[in-house]
Amino acid sequence: MTVKQAIANRIVQLCKERTIAPNELGNMAGINPSTIYSILGPKSKSPEVATIKKLCDALDMTLGEFFTTPEFDELEQEIK
Repeated sequence: MTVKQAIANRIVQLCKERTIAPNELGNMAGINPSTIYSILGPKSKSPEVATIKKLCDALDMTLGEFFTTPEFDELEQEIK
């Protein structure tokens, strides 16, 4: 799994937990919903930390809470 996939999975998980659609999350965060779908899509690059911070603010959570999951802990080391 890549960092980008882990981020996309986390966004989907949080939307399901809070019963909101990804485009609704985008609106709450002041981000164009197409940006959210781009993050979730297979062709996009990893989102900027500032974008994830906006999502966290909209979800009333910290960046630490966003990234504190086994999925992120188990990512392969990028630099070897």
